[in-house]
Amino acid sequence: MRGKAYVHWKAWQEAYADLLPQEFLQKTYTLERCQDWAFRYPERIFVALENDQVVGFSCYGQSMSEDLENAGELYALYVLADVYGQKVGYRLLQAALEKMQDYDRVCLWVLEGNARAISFYEKVGFRFDGVSKQVHLGQERTEYRMILEK
Repeated sequence: MRGKAYVHWKAWQEAYADLLPQEFLQKTYTLERCQDWAFRYPERIFVALENDQVVGFSCYGQSMSEDLENAGELYALYVLADVYGQKVGYRLLQAALEKMQDYDRVCLWVLEGNARAISFYEKVGFRFDGVSKQVHLGQERTEYRMILEK
């Protein structure tokens, strides 16, 4: 779980460096916090290894969106910047989608401005459904829901 926690923390530092306040990333979204989450929520996770080191992970389950019936949710998909473009994220996503095959649809939430993630999810068929929510990540930010209909 330590490897997963490191990827979680490092991926946030890399992917959100230009999207979130540095003070939040450095003082609030710490490695220790990610380690706590990793040990508290160890289920429904896939990890990607390279040279016996965790380089990415996905986490999935039933959708937490009350307005969606029979829906799965991709809770998290993070990979280290060092493996961008090597299909690590794609394989982790496919593994999670396979486990959620009994759902009619799968949703996820993406942070406004996260162009790399939005492009990735659109390439595999996710589309915005018009639902958004405010989240506090050092400042008020907007996340948008994307849906993959099966």
